Amino acid sequence: QVQVVESGGGWVQAGGSLRLSCTTSGITSSVDEMGWYRQPPGKQRELVAEIWRRGRTELADSVKGRSTISMDSAKNTMYLQLNSLKPEDTAVYYCYATIYLQNTYWGQGTEVTVSS
Repeated sequence: QVQVVESGGGWVQAGGSLRLSCTTSGITSSVDEMGWYRQPPGKQRELVAEIWRRGRTELADSVKGRSTISMDSAKNTMYLQLNSLKPEDTAVYYCYATIYLQNTYWGQGTEVTVSS
């Protein structure tokens, strides 16, 4: 059974940092792409960051310059380091893992609250 589990969310003051983790298990094929979406309260889900199997990364303009996405393949874990957090970063952050031509798996989300 495939599982995608996020962790690392929480409450932080503006200017602080958090590291979100996303661990997959039960996936028998190579994952081609992983990433993070977020959904702020009352708003639509938006793409935050992506990382591809060969290491290429993309960050949304809203987090570029203060965030990094990385992968530890040995641990089947992806990380999103969020620095200089702003109240507008408050959202539920969702992790996904995509195997091309097969499926995309989603986690249940981890909540990030940034207070001003």
